[in-house]
Amino acid sequence: MRRRAIRNWVRGLLARGEAALGIVYATDARAEPNVKVVAVVPEDSHPPIRYPFAIVSASKNAEAQKLFDYLKGPAAGALFAGQGFGSAK
Repeated sequence: MRRRAIRNWVRGLLARGEAALGIVYATDARAEPNVKVVAVVPEDSHPPIRYPFAIVSASKNAEAQKLFDYLKGPAAGALFAGQGFGSAK
């Protein structure tokens, strides 16, 4: 199973009450109203969680740079923050 599929599967089990406990990202727990956070893993106990984004050098898509700039900008930053994510760097 891919990582995202496993994450969604665990979150679904928790939301439906089919599992007593599970570990999910804070943003996933926040997105599911039927998941209750009972403990938080300290941020300094693991490497930072990152979602890399890049434009490959062979790209011929002129819109790629616009999307990249938008995702690093304040409007997208506000959307990310609203969902519990940090800012793009």
